[in-house]
Amino acid sequence: MIEIFDFRKGIDNGILQKLHNRSKLENKEIAKKVEEIISNVRERKDKALFEYTYMFDGINLDKSTVKVTKEEIKNAYKEVEGEFLKAIDKAIKNITEFHEKQKQSTWLDFKEGIVYGQIVRPLSQVGIYVPGGTASYPSSVLMNGIPAKVAGVEKIVMVSPAGKKGVNPYVLVAADKIGIEDIYKVGGAQAVAALAFGTESIPKVDKIVGPGNIFVALAKRALYGHVDIDMVAGPSEVLVIADETANPKYVAADLLSQAEHDVMASSILVTTSLEVAQQVKIEIERQMEYLERKEIIEKSLKNFGAIIVVN
Repeated sequence: MIEIFDFRKGIDNGILQKLHNRSKLENKEIAKKVEEIISNVRERKDKALFEYTYMFDGINLDKSTVKVTKEEIKNAYKEVEGEFLKAIDKAIKNITEFHEKQKQSTWLDFKEGIVYGQIVRPLSQVGIYVPGGTASYPSSVLMNGIPAKVAGVEKIVMVSPAGKKGVNPYVLVAADKIGIEDIYKVGGAQAVAALAFGTESIPKVDKIVGPGNIFVALAKRALYGHVDIDMVAGPSEVLVIADETANPKYVAADLLSQAEHDVMASSILVTTSLEVAQQVKIEIERQMEYLERKEIIEKSLKNFGAIIVVN
């Protein structure tokens, strides 16, 4: 469980070093496995993709079942609440308005025989990775898909690992709401490799965006150069700075929202109030009991969480 460290009595270099070392952790065996997966998918395409999907996700796929169908999209709407649909519509409106203001335009200027300027063209095809498995976030669809739509990307290809019941219905509805039609039921390093090189089922893209676990992050890093990427993202982290006026319930919720992402996520509170620190710790323990991802949260907070009291 998350611990309280009172730095008013002296700085604990041990916990600081532990938190700092998180960024250096990388399993060499995982990196080696990722390279092997990439090589196999590049050479054997769909065959390797489907083999890895069965190996890691326990899902049998072939060329006729790998793509999400219109019927599956229709059924997804039956599984989500009306409040979710309202929230999604509002989020789409807000995110679209924001990115519309970021759009750049082509311009040219002429000066003393010199022509200068910029030509802005959207990418032709972009791949979006949306996590599944232990965590599924429709927000990942919106935050990556909407900028691509606003930019004018011709084709958006989305991959997201499926469970026994298919791809998460909330993820499917979010994708449908913003007009993503090409959705594939694959994930992990094998899906990233498929987007980078193309297979018989999945088209090659110009750029891959979206978060994922360590396999996905290492695959994106390894493939940068073959394909463009947004960044090597994750694991998640949050640092909350609070004084004595902070609401412990809200602070605890903020910390838990990151801790649930991954066992390597880091959630840190820095506060000037010992009372707030103690109340937040109590709230974390209370709220965690109602969360499905309790086991992941416990590991995350134990390994990379901290409540630090300062002057």
